[in-house]
Amino acid sequence: RLARLGHHVGLRALDALVARERPGRRETKVLGVLLFVKGPLWRALFGREADKLEQANDDDRTFYVIEREPVVNTFVSVPRENSSLNCAAFAAGLLEAVLGAAGFPARVSAHWHKGTTLMIKFDEAVIARDKSLEGR
Repeated sequence: RLARLGHHVGLRALDALVARERPGRRETKVLGVLLFVKGPLWRALFGREADKLEQANDDDRTFYVIEREPVVNTFVSVPRENSSLNCAAFAAGLLEAVLGAAGFPARVSAHWHKGTTLMIKFDEAVIARDKSLEGR
């Protein structure tokens, strides 16, 4: 449910932020949109940049946005029976919506690793498009 709520917020946040941060300019490369997510998007939504952005060693479709102490988890106490609950699922849904609306469809999930890690797995078509744009 948290991811679905984040998805609704992400769809609305992208238009306002792009208009304010990059008027008349749209990202066309994966790295560009990920740097936009790590910097301006995270700062606008959570008050500071994400801690790290990494790419998986074994898969060129997988990237990680790492937050040591996400704001969405700060004031939440999780009951023992829901110990696997990560409230950063809200941020994962938000990020999935932003990437999809920007033309970079991906699956985003929240995991407990080095704090909280949002794993982004781009569709194969996005990576193929990015590789074709590298030659230009």
